[in-house]
Amino acid sequence: MPLNKIYKALKRRLTPPPIIQDETSILALGKLLSNQQWSMNSKSINDYEFKIFSQFGDDGIIQYLIKHLTIENQTFVEFGVENYQESNTRFLMMNNLWSGLVMDGSEFHISSIKQRPWYWKHQLAHKATFVTRENINELMEEAGLSDIGLLHIDIDGNDYHVLEAMDFSRLNPSILIMEYNSVFGMERSISVPYRPDFIRTKAHSSNLFFGASISALHHLADQKGYALVGGNLAGNNAFFVRKDLLNSRIRECSLANAFRESQFMESRDENFQLTYLRGPQRLNAIRGLEVLNVISGKTEIL
Repeated sequence: MPLNKIYKALKRRLTPPPIIQDETSILALGKLLSNQQWSMNSKSINDYEFKIFSQFGDDGIIQYLIKHLTIENQTFVEFGVENYQESNTRFLMMNNLWSGLVMDGSEFHISSIKQRPWYWKHQLAHKATFVTRENINELMEEAGLSDIGLLHIDIDGNDYHVLEAMDFSRLNPSILIMEYNSVFGMERSISVPYRPDFIRTKAHSSNLFFGASISALHHLADQKGYALVGGNLAGNNAFFVRKDLLNSRIRECSLANAFRESQFMESRDENFQLTYLRGPQRLNAIRGLEVLNVISGKTEIL
């Protein structure tokens, strides 16, 4: 049985329902689901999905990957975490005792991390900074990290450009997770044009113009030595693994197998109120805007 179904079944059995808000119970549930993966033999990473602190089923995918990859250093870097309450590395830190660095552009969000009751228990570095392609390598050098286990980029904007600028010769992550914009589709290798001060909510009132297509990220990851191994069912994160670490359980997959059209409805109007656009309506809302073809290097019209 896929883990997302197991999760729902177990969650229903927790009584009274408010107990799911208790982080001790949530962590125990996550450990149970993680251990359950050992008894599964599915070849689809989506069957291993479950959510503990991730936005969607990424916690389960990450647990599956670290079980079947040889990872020397149990360290991570994740940026675009807001207050770290919902993130892709928090369960990894609390369940598997990985250490790492998180960054976000908001001083308010980052400063709140120290107030969490679990903060003192873990080796978590944090920094409030607006990440750009101009400062990313300096930030990584300051952190003193090398040969890390996992890198996750989710900044809702210049994701492609920051990844392109990153020097992997030292950082050398085993697992790379990139957020993609499914509204851009799968066929075109495109990204928003680079602007150091890019902010998604200001780029276009719809809140749908950001990031890059999965094919653009796949093109760049391949150049950096990473293979696409899947994407989450929610249709917003693509998972890549360093090619020298691939094995019989963790294999390269096609774009078609990894891509999902996202089902969540996060479009906004000029007053930043949700408009719940879906399907083709989302692309129509941003049609006509300029995007960068990352292969040709030329701007195109969306």
